[in-house]
Amino acid sequence: MNIAVVLAGGSGSRFGGGMPKQFLDLDGRTVVEHSIDVFEQSAVIDEVAVVVHPDYCDLMRGIAERRGWTKLKEIIHGGNERYLSSLHAIDTYANRFGTSMENHNIILHDAARPWISEEIIERTVSELLDHEAVAVGIPCIDTIWQSSADAVAPCIKSVPPRSLMWRAQTPQAFRLSLIHRAYHIGLQQSDFAATDDCGVVLRYCPEVSIHIVEGSENNRKITFHDDL
Repeated sequence: MNIAVVLAGGSGSRFGGGMPKQFLDLDGRTVVEHSIDVFEQSAVIDEVAVVVHPDYCDLMRGIAERRGWTKLKEIIHGGNERYLSSLHAIDTYANRFGTSMENHNIILHDAARPWISEEIIERTVSELLDHEAVAVGIPCIDTIWQSSADAVAPCIKSVPPRSLMWRAQTPQAFRLSLIHRAYHIGLQQSDFAATDDCGVVLRYCPEVSIHIVEGSENNRKITFHDDL
């Protein structure tokens, strides 16, 4: 089974305003609806879940009832940090499937990327046939600098080869058993850190290769008001 999880648990602190960006209007629908619509219509997705802050669960339920999505089966409480939203979704499905986790895939997507396409979803899911972990990204066209740690007066310390650099997007997709194992290995460490879900696998299950598929410039992220 391929399960798409739309992560919409953020509070929108960088965005500003009273309402989290995932619930703002974008062309007649809320931002989160755009992502759910694409996964709902995807032939390769069997089930959809959405993770939201507890304060907005009633709002999300109202949207779901109005839209009548048939694949949306779970509205899951998010956490205070982004990784907790992923973890709550992962644990929800791990508890459901138990020892059969190996037979299920979880596709984690940020609601703040409402322009996800069916083509990217299909490429991602197709790669899960041969890989336990799949990331979506686009090759860097800009030169990347690694700076010093001085936030006041940073200096260039190195220039990584641009041909090896990718800009991360979502979805990020995993065998459910793998991402569950990676998180729970990490949570036992005193220095647990999670920048994104692929980073958790990379750090705590380093023996697993994370395959990259190419995304799209259109699969951009809403971070600030101007992005809308």
